[in-house]
Amino acid sequence: MTFEEYLEGLPEERRAMVAAVRRIVVDRLPDGYVESITPALVTYDVPLERYADTYNGKPLNYVALAPQKRYVSLYLMGLYGQPEQAAEFERAYRATGKRYDVGKSCVRFRRLDDLPLDLIGDAVAALDVDGFVALAEAAKRPRRK
Repeated sequence: MTFEEYLEGLPEERRAMVAAVRRIVVDRLPDGYVESITPALVTYDVPLERYADTYNGKPLNYVALAPQKRYVSLYLMGLYGQPEQAAEFERAYRATGKRYDVGKSCVRFRRLDDLPLDLIGDAVAALDVDGFVALAEAAKRPRRK
């Protein structure tokens, strides 16, 4: 499936919003990640050829864009495993005055104006593939008490 085919399957009011966020992601995404498109979402992953030791045998997901019924979710997995960076992201996001609606690893938005696109781009650009793989590996290690 191409991205254009994916867009055609979205409600009209979501198409421009999803396309704009994808543009930011693609523009700021470090080299080495690959885009995958399914009917439900668009993902940017570490290819299995680069890192195959995942818990589910699927590529390690770095960013995903998933339209839901009432909003769009932008998953930023690079922030999930880095509490200090996640806290800085939250501080910077709130400082913009935009609506801050998040889950553990995602930002939810109903309008493109809800997103600080520069900050999103910075979060996407923050980890190259090697850095993200190292983060995933560190998360698998048992924690010492």
